[in-house]
Amino acid sequence: MELKAVGKHLRVSPFKLRPIVDLIRGRKVADALVILRGVEKANKKYVEMVLNSAVANAKDLTNLDEMQDLYVKTAIVNEGRSLKRIMPRARGRANRIIKRSSHITIILAEKTQG
Repeated sequence: MELKAVGKHLRVSPFKLRPIVDLIRGRKVADALVILRGVEKANKKYVEMVLNSAVANAKDLTNLDEMQDLYVKTAIVNEGRSLKRIMPRARGRANRIIKRSSHITIILAEKTQG
């Protein structure tokens, strides 16, 4: 059994989210939440939000009251749509600014006994 949660069009660069997601991949859900509480990066809130959504999906769609058997099977950060903006520069020129966004996908699975 696999349960999935996706956060799309998050206004933070994938480059900033990938190190945070790497910390929780393959861990139990309870351990992952503890790890995220200890991370001192401002963008951890996005990963925490999607992980909590996946746990809520697990509680709603199954009759699992205990999250002891769930672990983070996959956690992926992909690039979302980029917003292109223009920054005026000296002598009538302009530079392009790319504001990146991310999609976070977290899949939880149940550990099999044995």
